[in-house]
Amino acid sequence: MPILRYHWMAATMLAVPLALGSLAAHAESSLVMAIGGEPDDGFDPLLGWGHYGHPLFQSTLLSRDADLATQPELARDWTLSDDRLRWTISLRDDAYFSDGTALTAADVAFTFNAASRAGGRADLSVLANAEALDERRVKLTLKEPRVTFMDTFYTLGIVPAAQRDNGYHDGYGRAPLGSGPYQLVEWQEGEQLIVERNPHFYGETPPFERLVFQFTGEDTTLAAANAGRLHLASVPPALAAQPPSGMQRVAMQSVDNRGMLFPMQPDRGETSDSDAPIGNDVTADPAIRQAINLAVDRELLVEVALHGFGQPAFGPADGLAWTDPAERFDDADLETAAALLDAAGWQMESEGLRQRDGQAARFRLTYPAGDTTRQLLAESVAEMLRPLGIAVDPTGRHWDEIRREALHQDAILFGWGSHSPQEIYYLYHSQYAGQDYYNSGFYANPAVDAHLEVAQAAESLEASLPHWRAAQWDGTTGYGMRGDAAWAWLVNLEHLYFVDDCLDMGELGIAPHGHGWPITANLLEWQWQCD
Repeated sequence: MPILRYHWMAATMLAVPLALGSLAAHAESSLVMAIGGEPDDGFDPLLGWGHYGHPLFQSTLLSRDADLATQPELARDWTLSDDRLRWTISLRDDAYFSDGTALTAADVAFTFNAASRAGGRADLSVLANAEALDERRVKLTLKEPRVTFMDTFYTLGIVPAAQRDNGYHDGYGRAPLGSGPYQLVEWQEGEQLIVERNPHFYGETPPFERLVFQFTGEDTTLAAANAGRLHLASVPPALAAQPPSGMQRVAMQSVDNRGMLFPMQPDRGETSDSDAPIGNDVTADPAIRQAINLAVDRELLVEVALHGFGQPAFGPADGLAWTDPAERFDDADLETAAALLDAAGWQMESEGLRQRDGQAARFRLTYPAGDTTRQLLAESVAEMLRPLGIAVDPTGRHWDEIRREALHQDAILFGWGSHSPQEIYYLYHSQYAGQDYYNSGFYANPAVDAHLEVAQAAESLEASLPHWRAAQWDGTTGYGMRGDAAWAWLVNLEHLYFVDDCLDMGELGIAPHGHGWPITANLLEWQWQCD
């Protein structure tokens, strides 16, 4: 082990007992966790905190239970007008921020209006205006009907209006004031976060007085767990085989997926608004994309890259109501994949690499450096496609380099997964082509756009479901494997944790993508069971 790394790890290990004392002395009142997810922009819902998982410091209008069923939170009643343009929300009257001031409709209106202008992860572009009707009622007016707008009720944490004392300000994300179950005490960026109970929380008293979140890497987290310095530790599949003494492995089911996004345009020498190169002559051919989807053995990927902790993935939302359950097959089919490539003119050359018109069937598969699971997936996919005559070059890069050089030119091994069909709109509608990480492959299909738009304009989520599924495959075209094959979805992860034997975590739900501590969604149900 390099000397510098050893000293850094040693310093990190010593930080916990110095700050908190031994775990045994605080076991009933405090929890120490290493579950990743330190947000770059702080704990600001207007910039994306809480987009995946529960915002912890802030309350939301609604919440979901373990079965994803709707539960009231700040909202006690919510109605939508017949033209589906106006939501009227009635609020509970016992919600207070952690400074003891009452949360009112003015705070909710401010939050929604400010989030619509902030350009963060909360897409409120359809919001025309949010208005406080009185202390307890707020009206949200939309520019057009949008069935997924209600999803913001579950994810957008309410912040205090800027006009009030202790209101929202530029540094809010590093000193958040909210009405959630916990309040921030200290954040040592890159090291740890200490939070304590919000004494004014409207719900049941949280079971633990203090929570400490350690921000450590995979190796350091495992070392801390083995040393008995953690009650809860997030672990990658490769390190999850043997729980430390006094801990058990807990697997949380998820819709957190990993897949290959393909650049859809040929390389014409064009660049994006940020001067990133656009296009790839190999992945622009649908025969290549469809052949890859057929040739990848997803069951084997689960075993090799996830060590059995997961399931094959065939779409962006497997198992959820807005995805087509027929979009899957049981076994990899190299023979059919090879026939597709032969018919498209990709001929196998003597060195085992296909070519067409002097173009080799070769491309980079880029993944974020340091992510061992994505590295294993990329390397495994490369080996699976080698007999097909397609050369895939697994390449680890940092995200800033990916954005600058590879985002629209390489196949990218992304992770997504949401409780909302809005994510499908982001990934496949041409409106988002080239925008950030969403449709970075510049996918565009007018028929898919039309299905997605009809889904958004539907009278209800239930009424929208056939249209979301038709966007995947309508019998003629679609974004899925039977159509344009804009992605090769690979696996759905199980979120794995080492958990202290004395910690009862209640009924865990279905986790979205890993950012935002989804494991804490049912935190108020956790209990310490040992004396």
